Amino acid sequence: MAFATSWQMFKTSAAVLKSRKELAVFPVFSAVASVLVAATFIVPIIANDVWHKSSTMTYVLFGLMYLVSAFVTIFFNAALISQANVALQGGDPDVAEGLRAAGARSPQILVWAVISATVSQALRWLQDRVPFLGMILAAIAGTAWQVVTFLVLPKIVLEDRNVVAAVKDSSAALKRTWGENLAGNAGLGLFGLLFALPGILVMFVGFLMLGTGTDAVAGLAVIALGIAWLMATGVIVSALSGIYQTALYRYSVDGSAPVAFATADLSQSFRRRGRR
Repeated sequence: MAFATSWQMFKTSAAVLKSRKELAVFPVFSAVASVLVAATFIVPIIANDVWHKSSTMTYVLFGLMYLVSAFVTIFFNAALISQANVALQGGDPDVAEGLRAAGARSPQILVWAVISATVSQALRWLQDRVPFLGMILAAIAGTAWQVVTFLVLPKIVLEDRNVVAAVKDSSAALKRTWGENLAGNAGLGLFGLLFALPGILVMFVGFLMLGTGTDAVAGLAVIALGIAWLMATGVIVSALSGIYQTALYRYSVDGSAPVAFATADLSQSFRRRGRR
């Protein structure tokens, strides 16, 4: 049942993206901006040999890089959600409008980026400090955090809520409409991995060609093809995730599925506790 629901959500989200291809622009912007942010910090770090120095400046630089990267990712996710909401309500998404909507929520997005980056670092610290058990605990805690905060960004973007109120609303919505939203998220991740496999295999072939002395140019070309496939898959999965998240938000608020999801039973993703 869960797998069938996940596949249905994936197909429906993909149908929305197919009809509203401009929604994929936001993940592309996010990827490009993330690369620029990484280059902005990593180049000076390497140039000044900060990488191997355990100093306050080292931690500050890496901390800033992590925070700015989190802000960039969340910013473009917010822009995507704003326009996915427009599409799900029958309107025409607009990239510029999405960027303006995210820009208007920049203060809340910055606060949420700080919190998200801190939680991620804490989970990574737990994973590194406690071998094996830390990995399990970090995975459980990370999943719980994702579930509780699943509707935070839509609340911030679409309702102009502050972060504290958005977290409370997200938690309350899950308590009222707890269901199989994990199936949908896990399904998107699973299907994303399946679609990424061809790119991974192509890259593997490319490295084999280099290792066996085959034409180096051909090997590099094959590897580049695999990387391009993975990047395209990442963009698509990110867009689908934003669409799915927005659809679940609309269902949690309206109590009925958006028109685009009329044939997909969103009650399988948000099923009332009392009906279990």
